[in-house]
Amino acid sequence: MTTSTPAAKPAATLTPVQIAFRNAMAHLPAAVCIITTDGAAGRCGITASAVCSVTDSPPTVLVCLNRSSAMHDVFKANGHLCINVLSGDHEELAMHFSGATKIPMEERFTLDDWRAGVSSQPVLDGALVKLQGHIKDSKVVGSHSVMFVELDSIDVNEQRDSLIYFNRLFHTVRPTRAEA
Repeated sequence: MTTSTPAAKPAATLTPVQIAFRNAMAHLPAAVCIITTDGAAGRCGITASAVCSVTDSPPTVLVCLNRSSAMHDVFKANGHLCINVLSGDHEELAMHFSGATKIPMEERFTLDDWRAGVSSQPVLDGALVKLQGHIKDSKVVGSHSVMFVELDSIDVNEQRDSLIYFNRLFHTVRPTRAEA
C-alpha cells in the first residue's frame, strides 16, 4: 500500500469487493519503506509498503506506485531509486514521507541522516535495509505501475529492528537473538 496519495476512488464510491480487498490487505503485515529518487526529473520520496522480492538472479524487487501520485512520473523519469526499509524508530519519518504532516518535500530530507548513494539516490543511513537500483521494467496494473527494480547495491543492518504496517497501524518488530 502506498500511503503518499489517496486511493483512486473516495471511500463513498468503493464497491464491496474493493472494501473487502482493502481490509484484507490491511491484515497483511508489510515492511514500511521510504522509496526515494533523485535525478533530472527531481528529488522525492514516498512511504510505501508495496515492495516485494522477485528473484536473486539478478537481484530484483518490485515496487508498486500509484499512477495518480505527483511523484510517479519523477520516479519513472529518473529511472533509479533507493528502497529504504525503515527501523522501528522511523515511524515519524514514515508519516512525513506519506504526506500526512504536509511538510514540504525538500524539508523531509533534512529530518534525518540522508546521504547520496549509487547514482546519487537519497539513502537513509539509519535504515534497516538499503536497496539501490534501477528500474528495469514497468507494467501498468489498474491504478498502479509495477516497477521491476534491478539492484545495484544491497546494505543490511543486522542490529536494527523493523517497522511494519499491520491493521492500519505501525508496529515495531524486534529481532530475537538465539542463545549460544
